[in-house]
Amino acid sequence: MELYKLSGRKSGGVCLKCRHNTDGRYCHYCKEGYYRDQSKPITHRKVCKACDCHPIGSLGSICNQTTGQCPCKDGVTGLTCNRCSLGYQQSRSPVAPCIKHPRITSQPQEQRDEAAASSQTTDGDCPRNCAGSTRKISQNKYCKKDYVLHAHVLSREMEDEWVKFTVNIVTVYKRGEQRIRRGNTFLYVRQRDLTCKCPKIRLRHRYLILGDEDDSSSKRDGIVVDNKSIVLKWRDEWDMRMRKFQREQRRDEC
Repeated sequence: MELYKLSGRKSGGVCLKCRHNTDGRYCHYCKEGYYRDQSKPITHRKVCKACDCHPIGSLGSICNQTTGQCPCKDGVTGLTCNRCSLGYQQSRSPVAPCIKHPRITSQPQEQRDEAAASSQTTDGDCPRNCAGSTRKISQNKYCKKDYVLHAHVLSREMEDEWVKFTVNIVTVYKRGEQRIRRGNTFLYVRQRDLTCKCPKIRLRHRYLILGDEDDSSSKRDGIVVDNKSIVLKWRDEWDMRMRKFQREQRRDEC
């Protein structure tokens, strides 16, 4: 009350008309929309700095009066909310100015090779009838092929126009002239045939393979598979059937 009387009944002990964008009973802090420069005394004419919150990146124009940090939208950072956070990219939306980068997963070498080959192969280059598209294995098909085996695909690499697989031969039901044996060996497929999915071979999968021996087989240090070969994803029940065909072959029933 005494302060009010001493002020001539005007201020009531509260400072009026604070200068330099200050506020409060004693003009002792910065008003809304400004923040304190801690390096300057409160009486300095530049003690209060404008927030300058970005009109699109921020949620409002009022910043923290101590730090000057503006309230930012999701994915936005910076003192005034003027840039996108790490992992975000600028969009054209004023509502969500920064959006997450689309996730890009690196393709395995197998898929990169197929993509490169498919860019050079058209549907017209692929055979209309693919032997590998069959789903049933009869004794007649078994007898017509030079070799029949169960293989597990371990790795792959490119070798000119060929894709060279390392495979583990699990079981040999029919050997042919090459005298194929159990264990690791190479399996060759022309890149063109693999791109046409004739045959379709994937890493870490097991297959039943029925193939023919030709001139190209003798030039390779392994087995050659082409679009006339039968390559089917392995099913455990096939073991019993292949052994039955094997016994019939030994009885000259092929």
